[in-house]
Amino acid sequence: MNVVTIIGARPQFIKASVVNSEIRKRSENRDLGHNREIIVHTGQHYDYNMSRVFFDELDIPEPHYHLEVGSGSHGSMTARMMSKIEEVLNVEHPDWVLVYGDTNSTLAGAIVAAKMHIPIAHVEAGLRSFNKRMPEELNRVLTDHMSEALFTPTEIATANLVREGITEGVILTGDVMFDAFLQFKEKAAARSRILDTLDLSSGSYCLATVHRQENTDDCRRLTNIFSALKELSYGGQQIVLPLHPRTRKALEQNNICIDDNTGIRVIEAVGYLDMIHLEANAGLICTDSGGVQKEAYFAGVPCITLRDETEWVETVEAGANILAGAEKQAILNACTLARNTNVTVQPGLYGDGDAAAKIVDSFDAKH
Repeated sequence: MNVVTIIGARPQFIKASVVNSEIRKRSENRDLGHNREIIVHTGQHYDYNMSRVFFDELDIPEPHYHLEVGSGSHGSMTARMMSKIEEVLNVEHPDWVLVYGDTNSTLAGAIVAAKMHIPIAHVEAGLRSFNKRMPEELNRVLTDHMSEALFTPTEIATANLVREGITEGVILTGDVMFDAFLQFKEKAAARSRILDTLDLSSGSYCLATVHRQENTDDCRRLTNIFSALKELSYGGQQIVLPLHPRTRKALEQNNICIDDNTGIRVIEAVGYLDMIHLEANAGLICTDSGGVQKEAYFAGVPCITLRDETEWVETVEAGANILAGAEKQAILNACTLARNTNVTVQPGLYGDGDAAAKIVDSFDAKH
């Protein structure tokens, strides 16, 4: 069976790495599986720290196709991806198209496959923020309604699909990001030198990430978030901020200063191993990233989410994650509360670390 995997953004590289590893492991033993994976990199994320480093660290094979789409508006980016993906699928004639998450790469791959009558498999299906102003929400809802195999990470995600009338092809696998965290956390502890490089001690700093369009494209929200981070730093909390290119541009456009005098330690975006090592050793995490919310939970570190809602409601219900939105005082209050929180990781909440195996089992069963 030929499977075309379409990825293009940093979180997708992490998710795809464990599924690809499982496919290769079984392919090496012909008695276990007969799947061939053709990897297509759209180029949605393209610089070294956002792309190449993940392939190197996570042992992902070189993509068979690199579409080099780059950045742009949602419409122009998705259109360029669709045109080039269609060319690939006309050459490869796959049995399945496999997409991950909720990016423009996800939607572009799903639309083209659906129009070419190629079955779509969606990893991380069923997530909902119920905020249709988010481009990610539109991407994931549309992809789910075009997919024939829907691999859900949680029971809540499965229930979301049922409420929308999607019951066929739904498989609760657990979260592939939990697989990746379990697989790479010891490697990160052994190989990462990020704490030494930054002269950080475990538990002494707050790790912050900001990249969501709802925050970067709204001057008021962006200003409030960074005002809160500055006040935390002035109060003695060390802040470490791996800076996303989109956020850097937004800060410059809105004249928001975060130089060394603000007390915020700005660093370039880092690879996966350095990132999960930073997460595991943070005393607190402030983020608008869905992946970082989960990784904070996996690491047992309290998290403040800089959004008004989250798809990962399990972390909130477990008391590990506080939704603070983008109001300065709400963020500061949440940080005070989180410092007194002990995070208990509940077994099975995001699966048992075998989500990739269940996904590949599904393809083997269809062979």
